[in-house]
Parts: sequence; structure tokens; C-alpha cells
Amino acid sequence: MIASLRGTLAHIGADHLVIETAGVGYLVYAPRPVLGALGSVGDSVFLHTVLIVREDSLTLYGFATVEQRALFESFLSVAGVGPKVALSLLSAGAPEEIRAAIAHGDTARLARVPGIGKKTADRLVLELKGKLDLKGVPLVPGAPPAVASMHAELAELLVSLGYSAAEAASAIAALPADAPAELEERLRLALRYFGSA
Repeated sequence: MIASLRGTLAHIGADHLVIETAGVGYLVYAPRPVLGALGSVGDSVFLHTVLIVREDSLTLYGFATVEQRALFESFLSVAGVGPKVALSLLSAGAPEEIRAAIAHGDTARLARVPGIGKKTADRLVLELKGKLDLKGVPLVPGAPPAVASMHAELAELLVSLGYSAAEAASAIAALPADAPAELEERLRLALRYFGSA
């Protein structure tokens, strides 16, 4: 497994780059945001990588962060999602935006990504909703920072009570817009969502 590459940027293409290391040029496919942030030919670059071995090829995929690489690998675990589609997902927005779309079941947003139809979007949500790390992801889309902070605190409380992060996110998303600001009241409403109060 080639886990990372450091070398000189020799070429940037539409969906790939070439990193030269010790006289060898490695062709690496990467998401558009990674390609856009690389710099110029001749610059020193470092990428976290995944090597995919197939019967007829060895293909490297490169990422700016370990988080991007982990998300790519999560996408590949979903039936019908190959490396090209996984790269399209990572090119469609920041990792936290994609994780938020999956956590909130926003299949419409996912289906707008090239190569992903409604069925694949549904499968991504179904298979990954409870598995992704939701740290830094707003539990309710578009929530203001103060509310997002309150939701994060409530989510921690629900997880400490034994609910999964996905269950906590669902309960918080179901809170009424006029829910009281007190954490205790919000917890009571969230527990009512589970039928526990």
C-alpha cells in the first residue's frame, strides 16, 4: 500500500497530477479542490494516497488530508460507487458538507453530483448515515452558530445516554423551531422523539 507521496509536481491535468519522486513519475487521480490547491509545476507537494489494485491496473488516488482519504474509502464501501464517483463526491464540496448531506438524508444534493443518480444517493445515505464521523457537521442544516453549538451539546448528551450519532441528529432535526433555549427542555423534547419521556 502506498499511503502517501512527497515529491515535485511534474504535471497537472483535468483530473490527475504527476508527482516525481526519486526519478519516478507517479500518476495520481485527485478531487478538483485538491488539484486547484497544488500550486505550480516544479513545486514540492505532499499527498495522502490510496492505491487501488485491479486485475489490469494499479491506480493511485491522492488527497490533501487524511479526512478526505477516509471519506473516499467510506464511499467505496457502498455498492455501485467506484473511484470515479467517489472523486466526484469529493469534488462536489468540502468533506463536512458531503458528510452533512449524508447525515441529513439530503439525497437531492447528492443526486446532483455527476455519476450519482437517485438510487445511488439513497444507498449512500442508507449505508453511511450512522457510520460517518459527524464532528464539525451542523446537525440541522443552516442552523446559526449559537443554535449549532446548543445542538452539539444536546447531541453529546444523547450519545452519552446510549443513542447513536445518527439517532441524535434525527431527534435534533425533529425539534420544533420554537423549542425552548434551555438544554433541559430540549433534552426532554428529544427524548420524547424516541418515546422515552
